[in-house]
Parts: sequence; structure tokens; C-alpha cells
Amino acid sequence: MLPFQRARRHLAALFLAAAVALVPAAAAHASGAPSSGWNDYGCKPSAAHPRPVVLVHGTFGNSVDNWLGLAPYLTARGYCVFSLDYGQLPGVPVFNGLGPIDRSAGQLSAYVDKVLAATGAAKADLVGHSQGGMMPRYYLKFLGGAAKVNALVGIAPDSHGTTLSGLTNLLPYFPGAKDLISAATPGLADQIAGSPFVTRLNEGGDTVPGVHYTVIATQYDEVATPWRTQYLSGSDVRNVLLQDLCPLDLSEHVAIGTVDRIAFHEVANALDPAHATATTCASVFS
Repeated sequence: MLPFQRARRHLAALFLAAAVALVPAAAAHASGAPSSGWNDYGCKPSAAHPRPVVLVHGTFGNSVDNWLGLAPYLTARGYCVFSLDYGQLPGVPVFNGLGPIDRSAGQLSAYVDKVLAATGAAKADLVGHSQGGMMPRYYLKFLGGAAKVNALVGIAPDSHGTTLSGLTNLLPYFPGAKDLISAATPGLADQIAGSPFVTRLNEGGDTVPGVHYTVIATQYDEVATPWRTQYLSGSDVRNVLLQDLCPLDLSEHVAIGTVDRIAFHEVANALDPAHATATTCASVFS
């Protein structure tokens, strides 16, 4: 292998290592591990919560680890909750969300159909963390998802791509590095600010008619950066900054989607706005 080829591979390895350090890492649970209280295909939505909730994990996440906090929170409140795995790469277990995002959106489409068929509901609500809050917008916009989805709640979504705290700005200085990342982990390349995928996703507007959008962001986000680019524009959008709800909340990108009950409370408000209650620092105890 030539020296410059080794350098390119080392750069890609460093970039991916940095990404892994910044995004939710799967813990001891494999993606196929049984969940407790959710992914129950015998669950029938109630009159109070008539739509199933589909949870969409983030990059390097999976259907279990990303939702060990939020899924039980919602099931305890009477929701039928489901979660999928998407964006798998051959030979890469547990760490998902790495495949091409347009294909991942196709996986989401098939999964929503499965959930609707099992529950008998006409529409679902989607809640996604990080890539999981952005990728569904492709499904809604290009794959007919708007007819099957009532609401999309994005927790720290990289709605307009990310600079990954400035790391992606270094790529032009290393010829071939971006191509190598695209080939090895296309799901990462698709999320870089200015990528062809991000450009197409946002052309003609951020939203589609008929879907209610909520974005929950934290100013301490170090992954979906700059954090203000998480916000969406549209007539049926609510953009929420976690620190406006509780100035004491220091959650960053991982915590806001995995353990932050203040964010969870705001998710519940977005799923049932007719019965929403004020989200404050005290919501951590609710």
C-alpha cells in the first residue's frame, strides 16, 4: 500500500473514531435483544392515544439501546411503542444507521406499514433521535410517508446536515478522504452539511403538508452542529430549545435522546398537544 493511501485510511479511521466518540454508543445490548414493554405487536392503541409511536434510533444506535429511557416512559403513559433497526452494514453488528439514508428511509417505510397493519391504526407518530429525527423527513417527502404519519418529533436532529463540531471542515485538506468515508459509511457522508443528500432533502422546503413537526434541541449539542441548524421552517413546526424549558439542563447530544426526562416530557406534549402540560425543570420528576 502506498504511503498516501495509508494516510487516507488513517484519516478516515480518525474521523470515524471521533464520530463514535460523539454519538450514542451501543452498550451491552445487541440490536436483536428483547425489549421490555414495547415492540408488542398485540398492542392496540387506546382512544386516549390512538396512534402507535415508532422510535427511530440515531447513527451508531439500534432499536434497543437508544430507547431504554424513552420507550418505557411512553409505554407507562399508555402508548403502543415500536422501534426498528435500519441502516445496517454487512459485517457490522449492533451499530446501525450507517447505510445510505435514502435506503434507510425505505426500511422505515416498510416498518411503518408493518406497525399500522398490526395495530389497525390509520397513522403513526414518529419520534427520532439525531439521524433518526432527520431521515424520516425523506420518507415523508419522497416515499409517501405523509399519508401515514401524523407527527414527527425530532430530538437533536441534524436537519440541515452537520459539521460535527467542525471536523467535517477538515476533509477538503485531505484529498480522497471524503470519498473513502462515502464508500465505507455512506450514512455518515450523507449527513455532512452540504452533501447531495442534505441538499435534496431540503430543496423546496423543510416540511410537507399534513404532518405536525416538533424539533427539540440543546444548545450543548456537539454532534448536530451548529445546533440552530436543527430547527425546521414551515407552517406546522414547533422548534424547542431545551434550555428555554429548563436553564439548568446541561444535556448534550447523547443525553437529550437517551436519558433526559425533561426532553421526554416535551416529546409526550408533542404526541398529545391537546393535553400538554408545561415542561419545566420539575419535569425530571414526572
